Amino acid sequence: MKRNVEFRKGIVSMVLERSENLRATGAAIIVQPNGWRALDQLGIASKLRQTALSIQSGRYITVKDGKQKDLPVGDVGELRCLKRTDLLNALAENLPADTVRLGCKVVSIKLDPSTSYPILQLQDGSVLMAKVVIGCDGVNSTIANILGLNSTRLFSTSVIRGFTNYETGHEFGSAFLVFSKDDVQLGLLPVTEKLVYWFVTRKQTSQDSKVSKSQTLIKESTVEAMKGFPIHIMEMVKDSDLDSLHLTDLRFLAPWDLLGTNLRRGTVTVAGDAMHAMAPFLAQGGSASLEDAVVLARCLSQNQTMRVDEKQAKTMMDMEAALDQYVKERKMRVFWLSLETFLIGTMLDTSTLLVKCLCIISLMVLFRDKIAHTRYDCGRL
Repeated sequence: MKRNVEFRKGIVSMVLERSENLRATGAAIIVQPNGWRALDQLGIASKLRQTALSIQSGRYITVKDGKQKDLPVGDVGELRCLKRTDLLNALAENLPADTVRLGCKVVSIKLDPSTSYPILQLQDGSVLMAKVVIGCDGVNSTIANILGLNSTRLFSTSVIRGFTNYETGHEFGSAFLVFSKDDVQLGLLPVTEKLVYWFVTRKQTSQDSKVSKSQTLIKESTVEAMKGFPIHIMEMVKDSDLDSLHLTDLRFLAPWDLLGTNLRRGTVTVAGDAMHAMAPFLAQGGSASLEDAVVLARCLSQNQTMRVDEKQAKTMMDMEAALDQYVKERKMRVFWLSLETFLIGTMLDTSTLLVKCLCIISLMVLFRDKIAHTRYDCGRL
């Protein structure tokens, strides 16, 4: 049944998209059980399950000696790899007409002195006033900067992502595979019986800025980095869909910045990567963003004055209280996710033995249960 969140919760909203069309940055998104719980609440899980295989097993393979070990995929629960375009379309098609305004880039935001409502200045010179502003503008968020969140930082690792289509079907079944050789790792997850999503992590190079602008160069540099990998894996990269290829840095927001920042100013807050940019080592960035959506809608809907005409001051206080509740529910959840990914990323990134050992010890003490993050339930919408 096609009912969007706004209709179900009685909240009128508008999406300002800076691109001229709906676009999905990156090829795919790995959704773990906590993400599927959120999608169930958003009402689009059933449709999306029809677009992607359920991943049933996982193996980690060392290329040099061929040794293999099982990954705890079967213990996780529901794990699927979605095309980002499928997720984006499923979300967008349930929105009322004219909800999404394309080509709207927010360049600044301030609070109206008489009402304290946010006023948004757009790149085209127009101005909008809103009761609530949620910044979902990614790792280089304008709204996050306004709230005082520090800029994202970089690991010394880059990641290449892409799709490969096998016209007669691939040989990987429903397994998540990771191949590792020196500083290069390749992971792959089947999306359908014919489509495979893959990613390669490697150290940054001085040429990455230039390479990232050309998908032909991305493919050539990836094949070069994978010398010595199994032939069928190298062929997968060589035969990949050129348009699907992306080369990006691994950016993250330091976990302690989350704790030390008030994530609400007036009726302005953030969600998704704007709140909790994290490297993909837990594959939780997308699922955490879906959790944000459910919690935010629930908190705002509990504020009945969003839907009735009452005194402005009381409305303002109630909306601020709703956003405070949202921030309270999300802050510690995303802090622990960010901390775990930070420790894993630092452990893999550093060349200092002491730092590596400290990361390993911290992970053993704080995150002994390696799949605990997948059991989180964001609750009902």
